[in-house]
Amino acid sequence: MRRPRILIVGAGFAGYRTARTLSRLARGKAEITLLNPTDYFLYLPLLPQVASGVLEPRRVTVSLTGTLPGVRLVLGEAAADGIDLDARTVRYTDPEGDSGTLTYDRLVLAVGSVNKLLPVPGVAEHAHGFRGLPEALYLRDHVTRQIELAAGSDDPKSATARTTFVVVGAGYTGTEVAAQGKLFTDALVRERSLPEGVRPRWLLLDTADRVLPELDERLSRTADRVLRERGVDVRTGTSVEEATPDGVRLSDGEFVDTRTLAWCVGVRPDPLVAGLGRPLERGRLLVDPFLQVPGHADVFACGDAAAVPDLEKPGEYTPMTAQHAWRQGKIAAHNVAASLGVGERRAYRHRDLGFTVDLGGVDAAANPLGVPLSGPLAGAVTRGYHLAAMPANRVRVAADWLLDAVLPRQSVQLGLVRAWSVPLDTSAPELARVAGAPPGPANPAAPAGTAGPGDDRPEAASRPEGDS
Repeated sequence: MRRPRILIVGAGFAGYRTARTLSRLARGKAEITLLNPTDYFLYLPLLPQVASGVLEPRRVTVSLTGTLPGVRLVLGEAAADGIDLDARTVRYTDPEGDSGTLTYDRLVLAVGSVNKLLPVPGVAEHAHGFRGLPEALYLRDHVTRQIELAAGSDDPKSATARTTFVVVGAGYTGTEVAAQGKLFTDALVRERSLPEGVRPRWLLLDTADRVLPELDERLSRTADRVLRERGVDVRTGTSVEEATPDGVRLSDGEFVDTRTLAWCVGVRPDPLVAGLGRPLERGRLLVDPFLQVPGHADVFACGDAAAVPDLEKPGEYTPMTAQHAWRQGKIAAHNVAASLGVGERRAYRHRDLGFTVDLGGVDAAANPLGVPLSGPLAGAVTRGYHLAAMPANRVRVAADWLLDAVLPRQSVQLGLVRAWSVPLDTSAPELARVAGAPPGPANPAAPAGTAGPGDDRPEAASRPEGDS
């Protein structure tokens, strides 16, 4: 008899946990296939440390083939209109532009989320998101380049613009990017001589009335204090009205000269689920408490792209966080196995274990089990949590942290990723666009003049195809 075929689409927190748990539960009794654009699981919470030079890029990536025994990896992206729930097929495009079709008996949709765009003029052309490894690598190179160009400039105005960095969105990501980025640029200028009176300046903007508006106010106050003491210009109740190649216009009318605009306003569900023709909740695919899609007992969904009922708060849905996605992946795996006769299915319930926000250095804000912490103790708890949560690379991450504490950071440009290769408006932020590749969801045709703020266009244009 043919073994049942389980297809998992997406290897983020939810998809990776589903695959890992199923590989243990199935024990060779099912064919498990994982469709994902990359061959790694990305541990997103530590991405700001990659952008600030604390961690090397491979430290936050976990090999799918190396950690998922018995799981077949297929590299590719599911086509926007390629999921046929009646025929039980998924069409996909691989990294070289070739297409293929996968069949399934059970389908798990864990496609996650992408950058949230707002209708602000110039943002899509001049801002960069922070959802994937290419974006983090680009930001690290870009910030380093701006400091180096400013150090070699004879024009104080130009140097000031290059050393001004604007981060939009004071949630988890934006707060950590601004906090870690300020430490990074301070370290860079210690090795370089800037024009007199020019110092790195970081602005953190949000329309909310406080940083980390989604968290407990005590965590918010801790983060706000650390940011301001570090010299970050925190502006709440402020937004961007327009982005240009030379800077941004704020909602209060001020124009800020800058070559760097990091867009961290949040995420939206992957648009792939909208093409299924099934009921949605604010762009997320509606599922029942067992993570099944109503009307399709063979289809499950979890993570950011799934609207999972919050049984602890009737009438609400679980928020789009890595903590929920990780737990939902485990439940999805058990319920898929139960649908094949292995074990019993479970409803998704959760208990809030608290949150951690890494502010760089020894600083952090945390409330494990509801106990508010700050300073070095919070920093130790935060890093301990990340080491425990990471599926692999714990020793390498800890070694990088130790080296960062005793040695200066290596501040050189790798030149591997350019502004045009990490567009903000993309369905696949984990992929860098390859020059000359055929257009597609992750590789749209490059419009004229889309080099980001501060990108050295002649240098970028002279790169040979494939240099991404």
